[in-house]
Amino acid sequence: DSLLLEAGFLAVLVAPLRLLKWRSTAWHAHDGITFWLVRWLLFRLMFASGVVKLTSRCPTWWGLTALTYHYETQCIPTPGAWFAHQLPVWFQKFSVVATYVIEIAIPLLFFAPIRRLRLFAFYSQVLLQVLIILTGNYNFFNMLTIVLAFSLLDEEHVGHWLGRSKRRHASTWPPSLRSLLSTLLEVSTYGFLLYWSIQYFSLEINWEKRLLDSKVAFTYHEFTTWLRAVTLPLVGLGFLSLSWEILSAMYRCACVRGCFWKLWATLQWAVFTTATMGLFAISLVPFTYIDYESNGKLWPGIHQMFNAVERFQVVNSYGLFRRMTGVGGRPEVVLEGSYDKQTWTEIEFMYKPGNVSAAPPVVTPHQPRLDWQMWFAALAHHSSSPWFTSFVYRLLQGKKDVIRLVQVDESRYPFSAQPPVYIRAQLYKYWFTSSAEGSEGPAPWWRRQRMQEFFPTVSLGDPTLESLLSQHGLKVRHRAAAAPRSLLRGSPDTPLPLAPQDKMSLKRSADTFLPWLLQSLRQLSRPFSGPAVLWSLYLVVATVYLLRALGRRPRGGAPPARHKGPRRGDPADRGGGEKNGQVRRKEAKEVEEKGEGRARGAADGHGDGLRGTKKKK
Repeated sequence: DSLLLEAGFLAVLVAPLRLLKWRSTAWHAHDGITFWLVRWLLFRLMFASGVVKLTSRCPTWWGLTALTYHYETQCIPTPGAWFAHQLPVWFQKFSVVATYVIEIAIPLLFFAPIRRLRLFAFYSQVLLQVLIILTGNYNFFNMLTIVLAFSLLDEEHVGHWLGRSKRRHASTWPPSLRSLLSTLLEVSTYGFLLYWSIQYFSLEINWEKRLLDSKVAFTYHEFTTWLRAVTLPLVGLGFLSLSWEILSAMYRCACVRGCFWKLWATLQWAVFTTATMGLFAISLVPFTYIDYESNGKLWPGIHQMFNAVERFQVVNSYGLFRRMTGVGGRPEVVLEGSYDKQTWTEIEFMYKPGNVSAAPPVVTPHQPRLDWQMWFAALAHHSSSPWFTSFVYRLLQGKKDVIRLVQVDESRYPFSAQPPVYIRAQLYKYWFTSSAEGSEGPAPWWRRQRMQEFFPTVSLGDPTLESLLSQHGLKVRHRAAAAPRSLLRGSPDTPLPLAPQDKMSLKRSADTFLPWLLQSLRQLSRPFSGPAVLWSLYLVVATVYLLRALGRRPRGGAPPARHKGPRRGDPADRGGGEKNGQVRRKEAKEVEEKGEGRARGAADGHGDGLRGTKKKK
């Protein structure tokens, strides 16, 4: 959500006021400056995500065994996670090494002056995000990261994808000094990445066992020393890259034709340069959280600027998968309901693991908030998740809106006809089954073991439930609704507490347009699941753009013939261009004189005709 907020704010700067000119695709002189902020956001996201894995001192990340646990312990795995979990340990450890290289080393190439290095960085980031999408449901996050990675591309490469590349690469020999140095630098960079990976992760092929051994070859102290040494120079690298974009944009403003338009372009350049420099400055505060000593060396004015806008979350700190949870097994909360406290029925959710025979779902880019929070709740005592008590209370009440968060299809909810009288929650440990395990009937995806009680058995009016609701400030006025009017009138000294959500509901008005519109949309989408609604919207947008593209194509008839210039080897291509140009200008002048002669002749003929008519009269 933080990434979405920051990327959304940058979108306002990258494409301001384009709603007024939604057909315009003109590239303004200052666009490179604001677009650079997207690349800077991508760098902060990826570099910090790689660094925090090591600064957290998590033994699985330092032992390169994190991925042997990650696939089965992540929030909502996909079917691909089960297959990835079956890969050998040496490959899982090598995958962790590749993750470090992609997240820590390759982001430095985002600011490389060589185009092919930036393209290499782009495809590396896209590869990582696609693999994450195949093995885990992380809503819109990975797709958004891929969109940010497009800031590493240029128009020529995108045009090559679309078949609109304008530049024709001709091989020249001998190569120019610039291309030779560029190639040498590029090869040196690839060689350094390979050497750095082998040296610091002790990569070695074990020919006897036919596998690749790897281990971390540096200490925590050495890594933190390196991080302290490079944090501020990385800030300087970003500043130099931004300065180049600003100077390039200034030059493009100077090349604009017309005094007024040049002044207008310069004014825009000044405004967006100021905004970009301000955002870059305040982003240094959350970026340097990776090393607090470097954070303390920042100018105090930058900290003051950040504190002034921190509540808007226009810049944020990032650090994904800091520590690996569920090393001893995936903790999972299983809800159970009953009418008689003897026979208990499990309440299955749409997305999170429950039934061991049910395949993991694919819900990207949907974000099932309840299933996601259930994963966090299982990591600690239920008192650490106050919302869980309110959730159980609403299920006992049979609230339809809450039940739809569990199951959209009411036929799959075991208590759709009548709410359960009792509810409890058990804590289980889940593990992926192995490919070697055999079983009768359909092969299960999971195996599980009950660990302990997570939430006690409660019912409506139960003192335990009432105490928990009061403790968390979630007590509602259901007791007031059930109490006699005379009791309510005669108890002024014991007022019933009003929950915060009830206080807020008194201020809301359902008659305004926005609540009415949202309620109508909810009613329309009620029969469908979240992924179905999102993918339907995406397909509608894609269809609209496809129809627009088809509508621009010429209808019927042959395409207009294009003028073909002289081929190589023709006289015009062998130095006769200037002479041929003079001949063409002379021919054009003769044609013009002939046309004027015909016009005068026609006019004279017309005049003679008139004079002849007068003579005859």
